[in-house]
Amino acid sequence: MTDPTPTLTDNELAEIEVANSSGKQPVVFVHGLWLLSSSWDRWRELFEEAGYATIAPGWPDDPESITEAREHPEVFAHKMVQGVTDHYLAAIARLSTKPAVVGHSFGGLIAQKIAGESVSAVTVAIDPAPFRGVLPLPVSSLKSAFPVLGNPANSGKAVTLTLEEFTYGWANALDDDEAQQLYTEYHVAAPGAPLFEAASANLNPFSQVKVKTKKAEDRGPLLLISGEKDHTVPWAITNSSYKRQKRNDALTEIVEIKDRGHSLTIDHGWREVAQTALDFVQKHGPTTA
Repeated sequence: MTDPTPTLTDNELAEIEVANSSGKQPVVFVHGLWLLSSSWDRWRELFEEAGYATIAPGWPDDPESITEAREHPEVFAHKMVQGVTDHYLAAIARLSTKPAVVGHSFGGLIAQKIAGESVSAVTVAIDPAPFRGVLPLPVSSLKSAFPVLGNPANSGKAVTLTLEEFTYGWANALDDDEAQQLYTEYHVAAPGAPLFEAASANLNPFSQVKVKTKKAEDRGPLLLISGEKDHTVPWAITNSSYKRQKRNDALTEIVEIKDRGHSLTIDHGWREVAQTALDFVQKHGPTTA
């Protein structure tokens, strides 16, 4: 029989084993573009203090560290939404209990795709990238994506943002010092392909950037979180995603976090966002051990 989880790393498998052996309710964190799974470290600590077991797989072939990622940015090229989703589904398949899933940006899109496969007990999607059927295209979102979409060749490349581009798309709600700090501490290259997939999703009936919403069985409760000042995924996009998800029979909620941009999971205001997600998981998800 073929190994159903060939892409999982030894570290990811070890995290899964620890979560399973703990007997606690697992939570899976899904990062988006331009970050590594280590961006969830503070969130994981908060959730673990609340009694959960956490895992944070990377995307396939993600480097283990920021240093390695910057030395070899080419490894990020060619990753596509469904392939990354399958990687997380493989990790979830190894968990002994249906997990809560929390994702940010393209990780928020992937979290919704996971929920649509009925393998998430409760889901939180934070400033999620749009899926097929989400129509708004705010100017700020187009400008944020232009460093990638402005060159068609980027669809097969890894793209690193300049500090100016990162500040506009991610750190516009922060002062210059914090923008520089986050850029230095967290920013890595990202594949251009997912942005091209999302940009063409509504024109491509075969797009893999789609989410089972109304037809999903046992999707579970879903919370969408929007940063009020997000340039990359403004309220119009998140609210459109909410309206489509609202068609599902399961509980669907949306909340806006004031004065936060796309960096809301990693900047100085991360704890408010994390607590909002934790409160929803505690209220609507399975109880911890």
